[in-house]
Amino acid sequence: MQNTSNRLFSGRDILGFAILALIIFVLLPVALDSFRLNLFGKYLTYAFVAVGLVLCWGMGGILSLGQGVFFGLGGYCMAMFLKLEASTPENTAIQSTPGIPDFMDWNQLTALPWWWEPFNSLVFSLFAVVAVPVVFALIIGVAMFRRRVGGVYFAIITQAFAAILTILIIGQQGFTGGVNGITDLRTLNGWDIRTDSAKEILYFVNGALLFLCLLAAQYVRKSKLGRLLIAMRDQEDRVRFSGYDVASFKIFIFCLGAAFAGIGGAMFTLQVGFMSPTLVGIVPSIEMVIFCAVGGRLSILGAVYGALLVNWAKTSLSESFPELWLLGLGGLFIAVVMVFPNGLAGVYAQHIEPRLLALKGRSKPTAAPNEAPAE
Repeated sequence: MQNTSNRLFSGRDILGFAILALIIFVLLPVALDSFRLNLFGKYLTYAFVAVGLVLCWGMGGILSLGQGVFFGLGGYCMAMFLKLEASTPENTAIQSTPGIPDFMDWNQLTALPWWWEPFNSLVFSLFAVVAVPVVFALIIGVAMFRRRVGGVYFAIITQAFAAILTILIIGQQGFTGGVNGITDLRTLNGWDIRTDSAKEILYFVNGALLFLCLLAAQYVRKSKLGRLLIAMRDQEDRVRFSGYDVASFKIFIFCLGAAFAGIGGAMFTLQVGFMSPTLVGIVPSIEMVIFCAVGGRLSILGAVYGALLVNWAKTSLSESFPELWLLGLGGLFIAVVMVFPNGLAGVYAQHIEPRLLALKGRSKPTAAPNEAPAE
């Protein structure tokens, strides 16, 4: 009988993808009004980061507490293009220097900085959305993994990078918009992104791009690379002594997670209409890890559900109990660690799926090696 563990999609995988597609593309658009649908569109942008964390942390054992850096870099690259498009000489005629972003004029800049110039091109901006986070991740990865820095030390270093970038963005107000970020974004290549119909279209684009990232993650998970990542997570020295270049695999998967986060950041900018340093720092980076943990750090689909659930709970609690929502978020994370450490995906695999299979009168299928829970 053919071994199905190496197939890209098992029957269970197909069912999981189909259910998620039904929720994102059918149920939510039908059940929610434009405002709430746009909120869930924002939540989906965080799912890109959570999926990348499944590959880095869940499979590779690389806990990054700085994914907000890559999310923010992708978002700023898109925001720079949108801001330049909104800052035509006609739209900025009242400024001292027409034709540059308003925050530059407020800070007495008289010309567009040279490194802003390429972002007049949409093609370059779309390329930069992925390339800039990947290059930044490559620099960090080579510097850290070639020196075998890992575990808690790597987590602390990535957290430090998030703090540094936040301080840099806020401090360079004339070039980045400072603490306010880049706001008043209006059009994408002449298309008004502020209307309800545009937000709905962007929601579906967001969902489609997320599924492309999920397919890429599924390919990695089922490939030889995925099996090596699991082995590296559990017995890194044994993999290294077997002749594999562990550092190169870590660098690659870290860069792939950064690319996913950059795409999510760009879609956040389009969906919400601004980008600010509050989305780059330590707190949002830790929240992104919580999304992954709640959904299940071993499940790419669980990561999407985790991002949706945590952000929906955050919005609901902040609306009803604005002074308590942080406590609720902290309690949720403690519950994940103590009660169901494998997240929603683990709850489903251990408690729901066996009952569903029992109803069908057949035994539970054996999990593939790269689906085994991590200690």
